[in-house]
Amino acid sequence: MDMNEIKEIFFQECEEQLAELESGLLKMNDGDRDPETVNAVFRAVHSIKGGAGAFGLDDLVSFAHVFETTLDCVRSNKLEPTQDVLKVMLKSADVLADLTNAARDGGSVDPARSRGLVKELEALANGDLPAPSAAVAVAAEPAPKAVAAAPAPTDESGFQPIPFSFDDDFGADEPAADALPEYEVSFKPRSDLYAKGNDATLLLRDLARLGEMSVYCDTDALPGLPELDPEGAYFKWTISIKTDKGEDAIRTVFEFAEWDCDLDVRLVGASASNDEELPMVPVPFDLSVLDDERAEPAVEPLEEAPLSRSDAAAAVAAAETASNVTQLAAVAARVEKKEAALAAAAAANAAAAAQNSAAASVGQTIRVDLDRVDRLINLVGELVINQAMLSQSVIENDNNGASSINMGLEELQQLTREIQDSVMAIRAQPVKPVFQRMSRIVREIADMTGKSIRLITEGENTEVDKTVIDKLAEPLTHMIRNAVDHGIETPEKRATVGKNPEGTVRLTAKHRSGRILIELADDGAGINRERVRQKAIDNDLIAADANLSDEEIDNLIFLPGFSTADKISDISGRGVGMDVVKRSIQALGGRINISSKPGQGSVFTMSLPLTLAVLDGMVVTVAGQTLVVPLTAIVETLQPEASAIHSFGANHRLISIRNSFCPLVDVGRILNFRATQANPVEGVALLVESEGGGQRALMVDAIQGQRQVVIKSLEANYTHVPGIAAATILGDGRVALILDVDAVVGASRGQSLKPEMSYAAVG
Repeated sequence: MDMNEIKEIFFQECEEQLAELESGLLKMNDGDRDPETVNAVFRAVHSIKGGAGAFGLDDLVSFAHVFETTLDCVRSNKLEPTQDVLKVMLKSADVLADLTNAARDGGSVDPARSRGLVKELEALANGDLPAPSAAVAVAAEPAPKAVAAAPAPTDESGFQPIPFSFDDDFGADEPAADALPEYEVSFKPRSDLYAKGNDATLLLRDLARLGEMSVYCDTDALPGLPELDPEGAYFKWTISIKTDKGEDAIRTVFEFAEWDCDLDVRLVGASASNDEELPMVPVPFDLSVLDDERAEPAVEPLEEAPLSRSDAAAAVAAAETASNVTQLAAVAARVEKKEAALAAAAAANAAAAAQNSAAASVGQTIRVDLDRVDRLINLVGELVINQAMLSQSVIENDNNGASSINMGLEELQQLTREIQDSVMAIRAQPVKPVFQRMSRIVREIADMTGKSIRLITEGENTEVDKTVIDKLAEPLTHMIRNAVDHGIETPEKRATVGKNPEGTVRLTAKHRSGRILIELADDGAGINRERVRQKAIDNDLIAADANLSDEEIDNLIFLPGFSTADKISDISGRGVGMDVVKRSIQALGGRINISSKPGQGSVFTMSLPLTLAVLDGMVVTVAGQTLVVPLTAIVETLQPEASAIHSFGANHRLISIRNSFCPLVDVGRILNFRATQANPVEGVALLVESEGGGQRALMVDAIQGQRQVVIKSLEANYTHVPGIAAATILGDGRVALILDVDAVVGASRGQSLKPEMSYAAVG
């Protein structure tokens, strides 16, 4: 695997991390203060920064670092994630995504925009932090210059001290750093670490943010100048750090370097820590009562141990002036606090290990190129066709329905169907990535229009074919822009009519009858039908005396060039948007409806197929032609009786179904398969339901059966045929046309039979 392939994997992972980042920030914006949510947001930015550093993406690294620093303040409860703070962070997430895309595609991001956000993030990290204690302030202060400075004299052990200072604070009233668990970290980089753009100084600086720490650099392995390898790694660091973050937090700092270094993290034992840090105070009686069933050796009375800190003498002097009982209580409290902290750290590490183990057992995934999946789906489609051909051939040549060949073919058919369903499930993905992308659009348009708008998403885990998801982003973008710009009123107008100044846009997805329904609803002013009608007349889109229903007026917004904006802006005014929505939805084999109430808002409903590769359909015969009617459009089938048929006008007929009348549509006549209308009593009626057209009874000659067929694009392989959505190959090798139900129903209502929708090319 070359570097370009590794880099591509990095950018794919960045997309996941950015989605996780935005999802977490939106949860926090809704009031979620779960520490795991905050940690997930922090890890996303940290992972992007680490990977970008390996590829030398300096702009991305520098911005991510400032962003990460501010998030760390939130994570450590030094910065309250208020609405204003999260607004800055959401904008920062957008810039981080732009910088990632620029690094991948070779573009650029406006430097003024990124610099402005850097200043805002730094202000949040520096200005809003509470005044820390001396120990915390020194521990949290990064000291890269001290690490990178000229080498200091080494001690007798060959270790070079680096000035990460810390205080004793022995006997302080508030908990000091001494009460925290202490870890010893051994860190020795390999040459690969530097070759990938990592920097030991930056790692030590990030580690210093976890708590109070001291660092020693071992330079014994450094050779003389003649033997020095410029790309070699000779230093080794030994770090002592006191932190309540746990071992996992320490290892997270080295997350992107652990494969290129020798790393060891261990918790310093309680007894060793106590022996080193607690000054021994002369007490005139046996201190073994403090043993408290612990494995600590009893302290001999009246025996003074050497002190480990420079100010220990002052502590002893203070102890001599106090009562023995008071000193005993102080020492006992120190011991109990330290052991409690160590026990808590051990429990946290055990819980984290259990969580990691559970996460590892959830299920593993692999990355597969989409082209490979498409080829597999096409091959499975051909397998389905050949299986149907084989079954048809055996049935035609074998009258014994109970033969072993027929039984084997039935099993083959079942297995083929299961294989096809499994392969289609591989390409099915949740709509969550598309929905998350809309959050940024809402924020940007709301800022441009000065409106306060909240986006609510539901059904994000609803799965649909990857091809549908890829083509869904554009129409949703136009609809969101339309809802924010035209639908939602300004805060002042909403307040005057008694509405919440903050508008709401709701985006939902759900499955229904083998299709996916996506609804976009807003609580704005609704469609001003009088204004829409007048605009259409002014633009010569309709006649001034046209008699239109509310539904027909609402659908005028889908006409090319139509716009109700008074002036052209960056958002709207050119009449390009909603017509793109309708064409895009129809190109996916879908339908779109509008429901609007003045003063209450509008609802746009899109109905889309779950996949563009296969279709469950009813195979019928019309005037000697074989057609496939999508099963999702059929409500029921029935055999018409003469008493149920009623004629009105010259060419119109109705069929009575359970005390209601439904228009009867001759499919053969609509598609010009025959010149005269057929006798309904001699055929079969398919009661179908279409978007915007209500129920219709489609009259066909006969029903051959129900089958799952593989969709083949007719436009890609031949040309568009009015009233036909696509084509397929049947078991006998014949090509069958898939009926465009909406186009046929529209033609029965007087609309011209024109290309309304088509399926994307699949094979």
